[in-house]
Amino acid sequence: MAALAAAVIALATAVAPASAALPPIKHVFVIVLENKGYSETFGAGTKAPYLAHDLVAQGALLRQYYGTAHESLPNYIAMISGQAPNPETQSDCQFYTDVVPGAIVSDGQALGAGCVYPAGVKTLPDQLDGKGLDWRGYMQDMAADSQNAPTTCRHPALNSQDQTQSARAGDEYAARHDPFVYFHSIIDDQARCDAHVVDLMRLQDDLASEATTPAFSFITPDLCEDGHDSPCVDGRPGGLVSADQFLQTWVPEILASPAYADGGLLLVTFDESDGPQSDASACCGEQNGPSTPMAGILGPGGGRTGAVALSPYIAPGTVSDTPYNHYSLLRSLEDLFGVGHLGYAGAAGLTPFGPDVFTRPQGVAALRVRAARAHGKRRRHATKRHHHSSRARRKASASSASSSPT
Repeated sequence: MAALAAAVIALATAVAPASAALPPIKHVFVIVLENKGYSETFGAGTKAPYLAHDLVAQGALLRQYYGTAHESLPNYIAMISGQAPNPETQSDCQFYTDVVPGAIVSDGQALGAGCVYPAGVKTLPDQLDGKGLDWRGYMQDMAADSQNAPTTCRHPALNSQDQTQSARAGDEYAARHDPFVYFHSIIDDQARCDAHVVDLMRLQDDLASEATTPAFSFITPDLCEDGHDSPCVDGRPGGLVSADQFLQTWVPEILASPAYADGGLLLVTFDESDGPQSDASACCGEQNGPSTPMAGILGPGGGRTGAVALSPYIAPGTVSDTPYNHYSLLRSLEDLFGVGHLGYAGAAGLTPFGPDVFTRPQGVAALRVRAARAHGKRRRHATKRHHHSSRARRKASASSASSSPT
């Protein structure tokens, strides 16, 4: 059995080569928004000026960044595991079932269809745990329905219908945008999952010090503030307008944190373009995988979305036209953290983030933790006001919906 386990691990994980040119990134923050093509977000007339103008001016615009699949879920799964889509993940897993048969074949891919990957399929969190590095998934509205659902590690019961596919007033959490709950290697350890897959509001306290900030933070807004819904069930505009408001609330908190000042990297991207009918293009020699004929349903990939990266190791105004996708992102994070490559993150010839992105290798000596803390205190007060107001609006909307005649 020991020999078999070693063979499985060797098959699923490619050895990461040493890369002396990488900056000493200690804390990575990834924010994933929903379903927007590059031109809508970064073109003329954008409804997300904070992202498309302000943040681009502060960091790097990755103009040739692509999703890896349609619909949403397989993109999230790819970001933390390197797994290609299958027919069930491509339909956003309306029913929460196991991937079967789940045998691991070439390139570390799990063969078959289904939603929850067997324990032998490893993720970036598993790799980080092996190195003693902390990680956390921050999910907006995960704790919103505390009377009827778990407030941490929230997911449907196995073999049941996913009731989070549509937003409800007061609860706009979507399990399909939370990749961690699709791996038995994570959900089978309840205490571990509860400690690491949490509501977004936990982030505010975790950012208070470098010691409490995880090495890897994956941040998912709710179905309104990730841009998915428009208009939203609670009356907010949704789309890029609400997504931009989310970024204006949380990005300054991250940039003002001690962890970001001392070796931070923030990436803001989208899971996929507007949909397979609009753009199912791909880059980077992407493979479909063994379980589906077409990763993008009507094409080879998830379409061009673009991404923005900020770090003390990125010069403001950087623009990169190097092709990247979600597998490239995973490979880049694995290289930064010094772990192996999972699934298609280990594909031959796949390019990780390099000097085209990290254009200021010495970093910024002027970033001082003390100044970050002072700024952070001011931002935290503003964030509390925003979220109290947001929660109040959702509760009021839910109350109004429940009292209205049907």
